[in-house]
Amino acid sequence: MNKVFLIEWSELFVPTHSLAEIVLRGTIMYLSLFLILRFVMPRRSSTIGIADILVIVVIADAAQNGFAKEYKSVTEGVALVLTIVFWDILLNWLSFRFRMFEKLLAPSPLPLVENGRMNRRNMRKEFITEDELRSQLRQNGVTDVAEVTRACLEANGEISVVRKD
Repeated sequence: MNKVFLIEWSELFVPTHSLAEIVLRGTIMYLSLFLILRFVMPRRSSTIGIADILVIVVIADAAQNGFAKEYKSVTEGVALVLTIVFWDILLNWLSFRFRMFEKLLAPSPLPLVENGRMNRRNMRKEFITEDELRSQLRQNGVTDVAEVTRACLEANGEISVVRKD
């Protein structure tokens, strides 16, 4: 039988790296990426939160490593994916259970329009152009910034709009 098609069972299930090291690496990478995305990267207008995108990308990469033999065993890839999922669930639970974690993990709304005037400082901070903001306002049925009492960039990246009466 051709050796190319012959798979050693030990290669599939016996880890070649310490599982503790994989859990530690997964933990460090997830928390590092989360902190970078939370405190360094600007929020974008979208319906999916930063943490959701992070988990999808990291899990895809971790799973790919297991498939592409970056790790020698499937067990290592599964351990890394489970570590990432564990941290995502734990952080979501902590933010649900404790107000302190909610404030840390989900940023408060950032005002982009106040009393009909654009807050250009906050727009610069989040890299939102005037055209992008006006587009979001139009999607909320607002044709002129003067019609807006307050518009905020929410934690999930969406822009909420409160119109003047």
